[in-house]
Amino acid sequence: MNKLLSITAAARALGVSASTLRRWEAAGKLVPSRTKGGQRRYDIASMHPERYHSAPLARRTVAYARVSSHDQKGDLERQQQVLELYCAAQGWPFEIITDLGSGMNYHKEGLRKLLGGVCQRSCRVTSCGLL
Repeated sequence: MNKLLSITAAARALGVSASTLRRWEAAGKLVPSRTKGGQRRYDIASMHPERYHSAPLARRTVAYARVSSHDQKGDLERQQQVLELYCAAQGWPFEIITDLGSGMNYHKEGLRKLLGGVCQRSCRVTSCGLL
């Protein structure tokens, strides 16, 4: 049996808002299960967001890895491997951005590229629980 998620958890997993899921339900595009109390529950394994969008999702997944010094170059490579495995396991097309330098410096090229994508809403924001 597949795990059923609340509307908030399902929206986060699909990369949409909870109001979008409610709108899809009102339009008849999907029918969630209901608890005895009337709360929505979603089976994410059976949902495919591309079915519900009128246009294909244009967002991409960007994974960001950073270490503070050149001495930690091996750690940076391990971070990249973990992020690649996670994104591949989720089935996401992804890009990995890396930076080498202090976390106190916000002028790193990779960080600026990542923040630019987030501000333009061209990439998905998610966490794989590594932080």
